[in-house]
Amino acid sequence: MFGHKPQDLFVKICGITNLEDAQHAIRCKADAVGFIFFEESPRFISHYRAAEIVKKLPDHISKIGVFVNADRKFIHEVVSRVNLSAVQLYGNEGPDDLVSYETSVIKAVQVRPDFDVETLRNYIVDAFLLDTHQEGIFGGTGKTFDWNVAVSAKEYGRVILSGGLTPDNIEDAVRFVQPYGVDVSSGVEASPGKKDPEKVREFIIRAKSVPLIYDDERNDED
Repeated sequence: MFGHKPQDLFVKICGITNLEDAQHAIRCKADAVGFIFFEESPRFISHYRAAEIVKKLPDHISKIGVFVNADRKFIHEVVSRVNLSAVQLYGNEGPDDLVSYETSVIKAVQVRPDFDVETLRNYIVDAFLLDTHQEGIFGGTGKTFDWNVAVSAKEYGRVILSGGLTPDNIEDAVRFVQPYGVDVSSGVEASPGKKDPEKVREFIIRAKSVPLIYDDERNDED
């Protein structure tokens, strides 16, 4: 899925607003870059600008569009114009609202203290992105949530861990959750919308340094 080897950790650098940051993330072995098409975000990018960036990126890199309660027609238009690999949907979409997309679909879920992981069983999507809930903010909160929730969520599909990840805590996060992938935005920024090259490099190196243990390996150990 998303053009990477399943045995490798999927690393997405989100909130890309310029070609330089996208190319640097790719040189550092990121698997995906994310573009935020939500005008209220400090990391917002127009689909015109995103399309210009995507044209200059390698085919094997996943290009993921982030949408917040967006109109389906608008999403389809942006997917086509930008040539996106996947959509990441924040909002009130129910299970029936996530079918008939021509790309991979990532359902973004904001984890509140009372979040019921059982609700995920109703969705048929390519992956769940679990992020920290903060009122009025969709992504880029800079805060973590209880990673035990992410561990439980793996029962219902692939989990991409997000929310407050940084070069300093990413190894602990991957070791604890053993997720399909990780997603970072504010944790590797110099300022909103501008990445810190060294933080990006360190984040990816550290994220991919942690061995992933699969269920069959766990069973062998038992």
